[in-house]
Amino acid sequence: MRTLNALVLLFLLTLCAQAALAAEASVVDPHAPHVSFHFQDKEMDFAFGSLILGATSSGGCEIGEAFATAARIKDGDAASWQKEWLKTGKMAEERGDKALAAGHKVSARQQLLRASYYYRAAMVSMLPDDPRLTGTARRSRTLILRAGQLMEPRIEYVEIPFAGGRMQGLFRKAAQGAKPAKTLILIGGAETFAEDLYFYIGPQAFARGYNFLTVDLPGQGLMPLEGKVFRPAMDAPIRAVLDYALSHPEVDRTRLAVYGISSGGGFAPQAAMDEPRIRALVMNNCVVDAEPGVAKMAVAKATPEIAAGWSSFKRQTNQGIAWRFGVDGNDLPGLVAANKGFRFDPARVSAPALVLVSNGEYGNEEIRRQTALCMDGLASAVKKLVVTPAEEGASNHCIMENRSLMSQEVLDWLDEVLR
Repeated sequence: MRTLNALVLLFLLTLCAQAALAAEASVVDPHAPHVSFHFQDKEMDFAFGSLILGATSSGGCEIGEAFATAARIKDGDAASWQKEWLKTGKMAEERGDKALAAGHKVSARQQLLRASYYYRAAMVSMLPDDPRLTGTARRSRTLILRAGQLMEPRIEYVEIPFAGGRMQGLFRKAAQGAKPAKTLILIGGAETFAEDLYFYIGPQAFARGYNFLTVDLPGQGLMPLEGKVFRPAMDAPIRAVLDYALSHPEVDRTRLAVYGISSGGGFAPQAAMDEPRIRALVMNNCVVDAEPGVAKMAVAKATPEIAAGWSSFKRQTNQGIAWRFGVDGNDLPGLVAANKGFRFDPARVSAPALVLVSNGEYGNEEIRRQTALCMDGLASAVKKLVVTPAEEGASNHCIMENRSLMSQEVLDWLDEVLR
């Protein structure tokens, strides 16, 4: 009898484990860390490992500085995170100023770049009513532009007119002069600033001879402070970015690529529908229809009572995203309805297309479903799917923790398509 009871118990435990795995596979969690970096709080660990450590190869982070900062942060605590990254940003800024005053331009450039990114890191969990938000964002942008003045060619600040306002961003030419060159326009997601996107793939694109352009669209950067939040027709602001790019003699009209990451993996193909000016499209990953994906995220059931049980870092990070969609921070389930209409028709995308998906995300059934819809429906005969491998440290959202591998896949493919 005891043996029978033990077998029944083992059977029930197995069923429970299988049910838990199935439930986990059905939940869409872009901030899931598929490897452990430092923190117990998963949201914070994702930000540390992917957003911050991932920027090392692009000059946005130094490993020693990052871990020294992490050691001072209280796990899961938003205020502690903000305080320590602001402190590290100021330290790098002061070192950069000192190096520049002494005429050490290379050292100054490196320090100012990292300072810019550390200030950006501090904003990950800042709420929109935080009085430090605007000043920190402007400090981050000022520093990357100061560092950019120490490069050849320089990083340039750009403003693009749209809907009665101006979208702000960064542009760096492939080389001095006005000779037309390949151009990569990077489109961010639901919580990005243009500074993020420079450190995501900008240096790698420049090393391959590309012009690089990225801009805060409505909903991104500080645009929501002006009431400009995400709206379903994201193709309109991206077309304005295309107009701006193609007004420059340095941009080769026949070799222009658009790359969308995170939610931008839905925004970019929206703009690519029936758009012949886009000669190559990259999605990481593809978001054919945002609403059903968001409906499977934790925010879909995050009543105020549930969100109160989250760490302050997780809660405030998600409230910041809600703000960007015009949703009250105490109504996180409202993000589901707010994402209605953010979709594209793959059959109307005729440009050559590359879809990247990290190994960890591809294990999710909803992401596999949308990837299949995209790949099966794309009109172009030139299309490719790449699932990056876990054994190469390429499992997290948008492959942020291995930007060398990500950029190699993207730029090698673009080099072939844009010959």
